[in-house]
Amino acid sequence: MKIRKKLSLSLMIITLCFSVLAGCGGKSETVKVKIGEVTRSVFYAPEYVALTQGFFKDEGLDVELQTIPGGDKTMTALLSGAIDVALVGSETSIYVYQQGSDDPVINFAQLTQRDGTFLFARKADGDFNWDKVKGSTFLGQRKGGMPQMAGAFTLSKKGIDPAKDITLIQNIDFANIAGAFASGTGDYVQLFEPQASIFEREDRGAVVASFGVESGYLPYTVFMSKNSYISKNGDTVQKFTNAIQRAQLWVKEHSPEEITDAIITYFDKTDRDIVISAVKRYKEQDTYAINPVVDNEEWNNLLDVMDNAGELKERVPVEKIVNNTFAEKAEKTIKSSSSK
Repeated sequence: MKIRKKLSLSLMIITLCFSVLAGCGGKSETVKVKIGEVTRSVFYAPEYVALTQGFFKDEGLDVELQTIPGGDKTMTALLSGAIDVALVGSETSIYVYQQGSDDPVINFAQLTQRDGTFLFARKADGDFNWDKVKGSTFLGQRKGGMPQMAGAFTLSKKGIDPAKDITLIQNIDFANIAGAFASGTGDYVQLFEPQASIFEREDRGAVVASFGVESGYLPYTVFMSKNSYISKNGDTVQKFTNAIQRAQLWVKEHSPEEITDAIITYFDKTDRDIVISAVKRYKEQDTYAINPVVDNEEWNNLLDVMDNAGELKERVPVEKIVNNTFAEKAEKTIKSSSSK
């Protein structure tokens, strides 16, 4: 009798152990990651694709996205630990580095590789050339931000001195720039999409040039974290970067209409045709990076843009605040479906 009881107890223990192991093996624990994006923009389409297509979820990540308007506010949230990852211009990490930090902000996955703004003229001009900007009133972006620096860099390349050749207005908040132009301020304005497409539909003028094309490739918007977070959560950062790489390839392989349908829930107050127009314009000029790697040429172009704007104290070597380890691994292991 005692032997039977012992055998029964042993079988129960074994069965329980297998049940526990099966449960552990069948479903791994998800890791929460809090992202703060500097603005809600069609410019960030691959980020939303990673969310709606389940790429983060596939990697075992529970991603919480919030919009924190302004690069300074986004960086403050990152430094304070309110968010784990920031999606913001890489110039902000340089500003933090220039101030000195025991825990520097590290760029680990690039999302966009061009400036996202366009030169919008109040009057459509099929024969536009940059000399026409001279003598005009130009409604620009906030000083020290990447849109303004890319704009100034382009104007300089075109032989235009913003301090002498144009009447430059740049004291209007980002959220109010479009409204100021619509009310009659400026001959030209520097706009992101989808605002440019909206204004074209409203016959307020037309896009005549791209600051993204003119300023060249650069790590314009990058996912970044504090070095301490990356050091402690390397596996999570790798999974995050894998999801971004999958999303970048998905965007590369799909049409503007398909991309729009994938991200439209994040732009429910914007007409679908407007979002399609914006995505198409960005795709045509290679705005969306096809891999998360920040290369040396892009980084040096960024430093040139900042130097031209007078915002660079020293040329920061890429290896100081860029960690390409995760991006390079993701690029190597996650292949385009068209190459299979």
